[in-house]
Parts: sequence; structure tokens; C-alpha cells
Amino acid sequence: MTFQNGLKAGDTITNAALARMFKCATQGGMRRSHRTNSLVIISDHTKHIHQDRWVSSNLIHYTGMGLKGDQSLDYLQNKTLLETPANGVTPYLFEVYHPRQYLFRGLVKLSGPPFKECRPDVDGKPRSVWIFPLQVVGDDASFVVPENLVVRKQDRDRRWAQHLSDQDLFSLVVHSSRKSEAGHAHPVDGEQNACVAEFAKRRANGVCQLCDRAAPFCNKLNEPYLELHHIRALAQGGADMIANTVALCPNCHKKMHILNLREDRKKLKREALKNCCQLTIDGGITYI
Repeated sequence: MTFQNGLKAGDTITNAALARMFKCATQGGMRRSHRTNSLVIISDHTKHIHQDRWVSSNLIHYTGMGLKGDQSLDYLQNKTLLETPANGVTPYLFEVYHPRQYLFRGLVKLSGPPFKECRPDVDGKPRSVWIFPLQVVGDDASFVVPENLVVRKQDRDRRWAQHLSDQDLFSLVVHSSRKSEAGHAHPVDGEQNACVAEFAKRRANGVCQLCDRAAPFCNKLNEPYLELHHIRALAQGGADMIANTVALCPNCHKKMHILNLREDRKKLKREALKNCCQLTIDGGITYI
């Protein structure tokens, strides 16, 4: 029998209230409760070790447990989630947009088998992680996160990426650009990878990759202002990867969205390929 928690999508509670309600631990990304036969799943957007991403308004690709080394499906709550609903455990999803505020998204289920992706661990070393496709079900599936929370998350991600060293940024871009076993190469629904955007702008070095002119002005941080452009739009199935992204001045960016001329696309594809080449620490060359 499903635990009746009285929450509806959009309700926000504290961590202490969550633990009391579900009778679970106060820490961890997945918290099993035997007393309520539930599994509390938390997608914390204030931290960056696990980059969970929404694939649609009610489907999230959620990263499994394990901070170091390759993840295992037999490890703790990874196994619990994998075996739902046959094990009788009901999974519930919460998101964190503000520290210590847990926004309820609803009851979820696996919409397909988990798949592997290459991600860095807490030490920045490449490892294999398990991604669980979780779908919100029932009435809560129609809930839409308020735009101000989404904007806040995007701003936080952008600031975080801007403060990464070139080495750390490149490492994250490499991992995010590798296709998963299931072929998922990009987040969807317009959500951009902040590391990919920052890397593209750094590689452009203040010069528009279409008109080859310096950025027309600087932002408030005195940085050349360029905008990220996906050569093949995300909405059309384009990947949020360096091979599909360039940095453009506002004028050229508008031109691409209005005209999208074939000769311009060809040039941008050549520029994007240049972005895919990066010198590594030991002097070698890595292609993303």
C-alpha cells in the first residue's frame, strides 16, 4: 500500500520535516525507509557532483549513488530503486533549488532500464555512473517548476562554471560529451550544460566565430560578451556538446536564428570542430 504523505507537487518542506514524515535518514541522495516502505530521492541542484537533468517536464535522468569510482547497481539504494516496484518500495522525488528547502515533485517510477554514462567523481577522475530515467506519475506529473527557480539554478550553474580552472572545465566537458550506452548525448527541453557554454566562450576568446570580429561590448565583469549558439537546435535533436556549439556576437546570433544560411552553418561547423581539439596537461591532444 502506498504511503500517504499528504504532499502535492510544489510543496516545499525542510529536511527535518521530510525525515519525520517519511521516517528516513536526514542525509543522502536516496533514503530508504522500511517503516513507510518508501525511497526518498533527492535531486540537489545546489551541488554539482551529480548533474541530474530533466529530459521533459516529467522525466528526469537521475544519477545513482556512489561518489568515487565506478557505480554499481548492487550498491545500497541503487539496487532498491532498480527493483521497484517488485520490492514493494515506493519512490518519491524531491528537488533542492535553495539550500535546506525540499520541493516535492511527486511519486516516480522507472520509465526504462538504467544506463551508463561517463562522469567525473569527486576527485575529477573519470568513472562509470548509472543513470535512472525517472518519470513523475499521477496528478503531480503536470506540475511545472516556477521560472524564477529555474533561472536561479541556471545562474548558479553559470557562475560555478566560470570559476572552474581550464583543466577542470575541460575534464567536465569531455565527460559530458561522451555518449551514454543508451545513446543519450544531450539534455533536452532547452536546458544547457553550463560547462559546455563556458568552454565554448573561452575557446572563442572574445571573438565571434561567425563574423570573426571582437565582441561588440563587455559585460559587467568586463568580459567580452558573446552568446552560445547550437548549430543544430536542441529542440531539433541537436546535442548540447562542444561539437555542436559556438560563441557568437549578438548580431550574428540573431542572424542565425532568422536566416540560418547554409554557408554560415558550414563555417560554424568548421569552427566547432576546432573547439573539439584541446591540448592536455602532458602536451597531447584530446578530441572531444
